[in-house]
Amino acid sequence: MNEFHPSKVFKFCPYCGNINFLWNNINAFFCKKCKQRFYINMAAAVVAVIYNDKNELLLTRRKHNPFAGLLDLPGGFVNLHETAENAVIREIKEELNIDVADYKFIATFPNEYIFGGIQYFTEDIVFLCQIVNFSNISANDDISSYEFRAIDKINIDEIGLNSIKNVIKHLKKHGK
Repeated sequence: MNEFHPSKVFKFCPYCGNINFLWNNINAFFCKKCKQRFYINMAAAVVAVIYNDKNELLLTRRKHNPFAGLLDLPGGFVNLHETAENAVIREIKEELNIDVADYKFIATFPNEYIFGGIQYFTEDIVFLCQIVNFSNISANDDISSYEFRAIDKINIDEIGLNSIKNVIKHLKKHGK
């Protein structure tokens, strides 16, 4: 475990403030005083795999850390009480100003990264998305730019997040 893992960052019980807040080395803290458990779970995130009519993959560049300036796939966190399907539609509209006409589940990929001095854990839910048209595409929200590339022209080292590296490897191996 690194210095940013929740077991190293969280020191006090959020229920009673006691310092006897112990990590179980799996996924939860336990307070010896008030007996409450505090779980560290993965957050749901969505990732869109979008191809143009030349069979090139739509990539984005991250505007913010972690991994600002590196390549990514469009997507983001699922909001509270939101389905993953609605989240991927919303995220594509927010980030690229394009509309998803249809989508198909591909796979899930776990991820972890450090943000604001804390290690976060996500489950990235990947969808193959069909786009109505690209005429209004623009870089917005959390992305600084976008580009289309043939899948065999994507260098894994240009990608920041491990889950996205794994998505690209999956696409190279299995196709759409």
